[in-house]
Amino acid sequence: MTDRNLEELYQAIYKRKSIRKYKEEKLNENELGGITDFLAQTRELYPEIKYEAKIVNSEAVKSLLPIKAPHYLQFFSEAKGDYLLNAGFILQQLDLYLSAENLGSCWFGMAKPKKEIIAESDLEYVITLVFGRPAEASQRDSIEDFDRKPLAEIKQGNQHYDLLEAARLAPSATNGQPWYFITESERIHLYQLEPNFIKKFFYEKMNRIDMGIALAHLWLAAEEHGQNFEFTKLDQSPAPVENYNYLGTVKL
Repeated sequence: MTDRNLEELYQAIYKRKSIRKYKEEKLNENELGGITDFLAQTRELYPEIKYEAKIVNSEAVKSLLPIKAPHYLQFFSEAKGDYLLNAGFILQQLDLYLSAENLGSCWFGMAKPKKEIIAESDLEYVITLVFGRPAEASQRDSIEDFDRKPLAEIKQGNQHYDLLEAARLAPSATNGQPWYFITESERIHLYQLEPNFIKKFFYEKMNRIDMGIALAHLWLAAEEHGQNFEFTKLDQSPAPVENYNYLGTVKL
């Protein structure tokens, strides 16, 4: 991926919005080919985890809460390691790409492929991203339009404001924002919210994907500001944070 592409993705962080209303018109072959080509060059958090993405229409999708869109991208992955984190990391790059192209997209956690689609893959279904031409404003006018927690509520430490601001704006299931950060001079420690029993049943999978989304924003911000980005898990957990579990550390 070129520096220009990365710059466009980074800028899209501050404008993107989840689109839930779409025109019926389908994208043309060049546009769909551009999406496929982009996915082939996304950065992976764990390159050893195999995945595939299928672009389908509404007939291949089942959901109790449908979002009517011309296209649905169904993401499948090997169910090993932190594959949910990897899925969020990869697909958020596509989410930002679509926004930069003035197209709309939305994470669709309630959707599932129909059984014949599942039978076509040896991998596990993870999540769906809907997309198409928006029938509403495709981008936000300003950063004030985001409904997000202030940084003071989700971090300890005074370093890396620009990187954490990008992560703060990441989308998440039901806007739950399950992340917390502790900063050091050359490290950012990530923590994931430990939900109560009821919420854990519904959101545990989605929250892990959400953390991958936030990591994608951190990576793009690190690239923008000339910092290294290496995500790892330390053998010894950093300082405990009440109601949060240590997830990993970004070494800058």
